[in-house]
Formats: sequence, C-alpha cells, structure tokens
Amino acid sequence: MSLIVQKFGGTSVADVEKIRAAARKAIRAQRQGNRVVMVVSAMGKNTDRLLELAAEVGPNPPAREMDMLLSTGEQVSVALVAMAIHELGSEAVSLTGGQIGMQTDSSFSKARIRSINTERINRLLDDGKIVVAAGFQGIDNDLNITTLGRGGSDTTAVALAAVLKADSCEIYTDVDGVYTTDPRLLPEARRVDVISYDEMLELASLGASVMHNRSIEFAKKFGVPIHVRSSFSDTEGTMIVTEQESSSAPVSGAAMTPDEARVTVLGVPDVPGKSLQIFSAIAEKKIAVDMVVQNVGDGGKADVSFTVQRKELATTLATLAPVVDAIGAEALTHDDQVSKVSVVGANMVQQAAVASRMFRALAQADVNIHMITTSEIKISALVPRDQAIDALRAVHTAFSLHEKPSDAKSWSEIKADRAAGVEVETLVSRLRDDALEALTLTGISVVEDQARVTLFGVPDRPGIAADMFEKIGAAGISVDMIVQGYNGEEGSTSVSFTVDEDALEPSLKVAKQIAAAHAMRGVQGGGNIAKVTVSGIGLRSHTHVATLLFETLAADEINVQMIGTSELQVTAVIDSEAAVRAKIGLERVFAESLAK
Repeated sequence: MSLIVQKFGGTSVADVEKIRAAARKAIRAQRQGNRVVMVVSAMGKNTDRLLELAAEVGPNPPAREMDMLLSTGEQVSVALVAMAIHELGSEAVSLTGGQIGMQTDSSFSKARIRSINTERINRLLDDGKIVVAAGFQGIDNDLNITTLGRGGSDTTAVALAAVLKADSCEIYTDVDGVYTTDPRLLPEARRVDVISYDEMLELASLGASVMHNRSIEFAKKFGVPIHVRSSFSDTEGTMIVTEQESSSAPVSGAAMTPDEARVTVLGVPDVPGKSLQIFSAIAEKKIAVDMVVQNVGDGGKADVSFTVQRKELATTLATLAPVVDAIGAEALTHDDQVSKVSVVGANMVQQAAVASRMFRALAQADVNIHMITTSEIKISALVPRDQAIDALRAVHTAFSLHEKPSDAKSWSEIKADRAAGVEVETLVSRLRDDALEALTLTGISVVEDQARVTLFGVPDRPGIAADMFEKIGAAGISVDMIVQGYNGEEGSTSVSFTVDEDALEPSLKVAKQIAAAHAMRGVQGGGNIAKVTVSGIGLRSHTHVATLLFETLAADEINVQMIGTSELQVTAVIDSEAAVRAKIGLERVFAESLAK
C-alpha cells in the first residue's frame, strides 16, 4: 500500500470550512488505497497574532518561550483537522512534533532536525488511522519544544516523507504550483509542470515563497517527489523532482529578492586570512550571506562585497566595525536601497551568451547593475530597489519565460522514462539517520588551467556589462565565472571573469578594446589559476561553510583572488600551484560532511 504525505499551509486551514476541505482530501486519498499522513500549519494569521501578543508583553522575549508560544498554533490546527475527519466518518489521530518523534537540536526558533522516530506513526497507520502531524515543531534532548523557523511545516512534511519512504509529498497551498516568477508581481508568469530540485533550491533561496529551501534540501537528499498543488482546485500543479521541464531552455525561472543590503569592506590587504576574519565574524552571528564578491586586488588591496537581508544590516555593520580596523582595511560602506534579480536554469551551463542576454535586457530597461555573481545554474544582479520590478519583467521577457518550451516534458512523460529504466540518483543511502539535516557535501573539486581577466574603472551605468559580454561572446570566448563588485571609486566599478587558460590572450585583446571604447582605467590578466569548489546541500543555511573554506586556505597560506557563491556551491579562485594542497586540506576538514 502506497504512503502519501499531505501538507496544508495556513491559508488552507484558515477557517472551519477550509479545515473540512482539507479533511476531505485526506479521506479521499485514504479511500483510494493510500496510507495518509497530514502535516498542518497554524490557521491563517494565527502565528502573526501570537507574535503580536508576545510583543505586547515585552520587546525581548526569551527564544525558548517564543517557541513554546508559537507551537500552540499548530496544535490547535491538528486537533481541529482530526475532529473534522472524525465528523466525516473516518479515523484520525493528531500528534505534536514531539509525539511524532521529531528530535531537533536546541537552536530555538531555527532548530535543525536530527532524527525522527517513526514507530508511533507506523503503528497508527497500520491501524488504519490518518495521522495528523503538527508542522514547524519538534523537541530537543531536554524535551523543550523547538520550532524550525520560517517554512518549517514544509520542512516537517518533506522530512517525514523521507524517513517514511513515502511515494510522494503533496504540498497544498493557495497557489496551484510553481511559476516562472511570482505571479503577484508579473501576471504573465507561467506555471511549470516540472522543475528540478537544484532549480527549486535556487529559486527558494531567492525568495520564491511557494516552498522553503530547507524542505527542498531534504527532497534532494532523499529523492522525495514533491507535488505542489492548490488547496482550492484539482489543477495538476507542479512536480519537483530530479529532472527539469525542458532539456533546451537555458532559464527556467526568474526571481526578485526585494529587501537586500550591500556591504563592502574596502581596501582589504590582499594576503591570506583576511576573508576568513570577515566571514567568521559574520558566521558567529548566524547571519546568512548571499552574493559574495571578492574582486582581484589592485595595488595590494582588494574589496570584499556581499549582500545580507536588509533586516540584518545593522547587526552586520556592528559586527564588522572592529574587524575593519583589525585587518587593516580602509573603510566599510553599505547600501540598503538595493534588490537582487536572478535567473535560474539547469541548462545554463551548456549554453553560451546567457549572461550577456540578461545584461542586455537590463540595459534596454535602463536598469543599472551594482553587483554580479554567477554559478553553473544562476546569474544574479544587484539593482536599485526602485527598478527591481522593471528588472524582473525585463529578464522574464528576454528569456520568454511566459511561453512553454517546445520540448517541455510533463510529469507523466518523466514517469514513463523512469519506468523504462532511467536511473534517478539520490543521496539517501549515504546519510546518517541521526543527522538528517546535517550539511551534506557532494564533492570538492578543482578545475585547473584557468585564467582571469579584470577590467578596472568600469563606468557605473546601464549597458556596460551587456556591451562587454556581447563583445566577448562575439569573439568566440566562453566565459565561466563573472563577478562585479563595488570598489568605492566614484562612478565606476571593476569586473572580473574567468576563462580557460588558452583563451587568455584573445580575452585580453578584447578586454583592452572594451576598455578603450569606454575609457576604462585599465585591464589586468593572468593565468596559472585554479577554481576550488565545495558543492553540496545546505551551504547557505550552514553559515560555517565559507568560514571553514577560508580558514583552511589561510592555514595553508593560500591567497584567494576571487570568490563566488550560490545555494549549491562556494568557489574560490587561487594559484594553480596551491590547488592540490587546497583540495587535500578541504577534504580533510569536511570529511564528515562528504557523502560517501
């Protein structure tokens, strides 16, 4: 008998009638021959009301007591849903997070799942009951109630589906699937039938509100198919699986993260260990850093820029103020009037000119680019906040995301491929049962025979990036990593990119032509560099990863020339002669996290 986990968000159980509708869906699934586990969020705005009550009592409530308070919202919901199932003629049992055996660490308000004891759930399912589990919560070793943070019910549902080896995990919400971008911002957004775990991980980290990134991490690790569906209709929805919808479309989605802040440490001495001091201080405060750009040093100095959530800016600046003096940097600057616009696509790495196409779309919309970072499946640009919607619309249109790709596959076609013997790899056999949400690395790699080109004094105005990378593409040069950072020069910035070493000379030739055409300050380039990359699941939420990377390199006196980050990778550009030493050191430091 198959097992289905169904998750119902707050809007799906917002009132008694919606609770009855959710109960009917579970009963229907059971009568179709499935064993059913429901995961339920707090009703509607209940959590917001609890937060307001806490604020009325005092401005700084203890984190433990906040978890005790907020967990009550889900306990109300599960009891009412179980009652509704009984009234409709079936049997159900409601369980809190502790009662379903969800063991977490003691990080109140942002706890991580360590293990789930499924004995009680399986016993109830064997007795023919529908299990109604409270999302968002668990217990630590001292039986304290803990909560999993934003999106916690999604994480509960997918984690249960993983350990129960469920056939699928259905996420019922107020939208009917995953869209190419937020349809509330762009009505022309298109619902996709299928999206890959990697694409969804990047989109979730960029603010796509349908699913939380920690839940996608679980799904990717354990190969859990996620079916995002509407609570209010029978629309097919979207499947989140290993495969992607199209094998040719370079971009599958676009996202805009509105509330970003840019922080730059100017004039950092370009010697080993300085990045470590910056990012270890931030990691100690559990601040998640996103776009990280360390551009090539000029005159023995480098500039390190990164973004944080706008609400974390004050804490970040206070944390870094003493660090700036300690490392001998020149200044600390910031800008809280920026947003991030990104495009994501699993096929991006196989196709040229994706970056220049995005930059040209932004230029035509007269949107200026403050920072650029790229990875194998994502390109992000930091733009002025008041131009963010225009920027999102421009890139969505440029990649025709409103149109279904001609080779798009439906979930039924993908299932047919699987039935025909197409292998789907998961990490499930490689993970320890007592560390379900631990950092999981899929590899540490080194790419040698690389070269780097940097343009200094790049005019800070719309269209420059588009012109640069269109000219580079027209010369037949394939660009890999692109970083544009903020360097404090009035009206200008610097842009670096990496290429294969045998493309260095033609790249420098084109770069000098570009520099002359736009009156840039100069061009610098060099070979004998390598990219060392740490890849895995949970890199951004485990804030110590970048710290360990920099710490390991600094211990071996290896200088970092460039940095690039994404949800799935952290990459550092270093001297080739240090590549093997760096790989050995990182494999030693991350030994416990590497999937065997």
